[in-house]
Amino acid sequence: MSDYVVKLSDQGTVAVDDTILVKGVQAAAGSRILEGFRPLFSAEAVTRLEKKGYVVSGKTQVGEFGLDLVGEFSYYADKEEELTGAAAGLVSRGAVKAALGVDLNGAPRRAAALSGVDFLKPTYGTVSRYGVISCAASGEQIGVYAGNVESIGEIMGVIAGHDGKDGTSLREESYDYRTDLAVRGKKVCIVRELLDRADGEVRGRVEAYGEKLRKNGAAVEEVSCDLFETANTAWQILMDAETCNNVSRYDGVKFGHRAAEYKNIDELYVNTRTEGFNFLTKAVILYGSDVLSKGRYEDCYGKSLKVRRVVAERFAELMKDYDAVLAPACGKAAYKAYDIRDAFETVFQESVFTSVPNLTGIPALACGGVQLMGKALNESVLLSLAGSVERAGGSL
Repeated sequence: MSDYVVKLSDQGTVAVDDTILVKGVQAAAGSRILEGFRPLFSAEAVTRLEKKGYVVSGKTQVGEFGLDLVGEFSYYADKEEELTGAAAGLVSRGAVKAALGVDLNGAPRRAAALSGVDFLKPTYGTVSRYGVISCAASGEQIGVYAGNVESIGEIMGVIAGHDGKDGTSLREESYDYRTDLAVRGKKVCIVRELLDRADGEVRGRVEAYGEKLRKNGAAVEEVSCDLFETANTAWQILMDAETCNNVSRYDGVKFGHRAAEYKNIDELYVNTRTEGFNFLTKAVILYGSDVLSKGRYEDCYGKSLKVRRVVAERFAELMKDYDAVLAPACGKAAYKAYDIRDAFETVFQESVFTSVPNLTGIPALACGGVQLMGKALNESVLLSLAGSVERAGGSL
């Protein structure tokens, strides 16, 4: 997928995805509805990087509001047969040291797995969301793409920490992103239900990665855990409901795209949104409106909030016995182009691998074509496990 049209510098080291604000540079979140919008300030994560001497080298396109698989339905994208991801592609080619991306529904982890690079979705609240074009505030989180865990730890050490401008920011000023913790004696589980949902090549990658961890001294075993499908349903309901509310601000009045033809304010809203949103975003809005409606609120949205708590408790119980979960980041080793009318169901099916970290706020690391999930604030364990494989020659 081609790089986003805006370039800031040819000498920079960090790219920023199109849902993260950079002062004076178009931030469209991959959508026509925000075409031409140029923010007056930068996201906190960008500001922290620049203060430390990093240069933002450019912006990378994302799927409209980050709702698709890996960015295939960006309004600004070149349509390609094989889908990868713009930021992950830049990192894999060595064009940038690292890239920032917003993990809303697992798209950056899928893109990283497909491109053979790393992406860390950190614990919710550890990196400021100030300056993110928000869709689902309760689960989205800025994370880092890089070619290795050492670079991820370096960038996370700069952007993480409390920010008073973000009401969801945790109070700690700094966090642990070491990559050299002892791996020997760590316990890792592979969830059978997730492994069974992946294709043969992905299953092979997970099993091979598990074997590499065993050789490095970790204990790896298969377990049964049925909470992931339930968690996925709950997160899709919450994400769609929150997205529905958040994108309602885009109406063609103050900024972004405005329809050329309208007779009154109602037509302005309808025509602008009809032209500005793609089919997937419209489907999310309709579904989100439905689960928030008077007759469905308690049965859908209310129950999903309760499921979030139950999933968090059950995952915590699982993690009393293990240090990490090893799982596919996506169900296929490669994605092919498909019709946007199939996107809502396609993304839902693939999100079963990624939704627990978004729903519960735990960290997740895409690495070596697979994914590691862990306890809240235990990023150093995930980075060290992946680091042991990378240092041993762990490309799969």
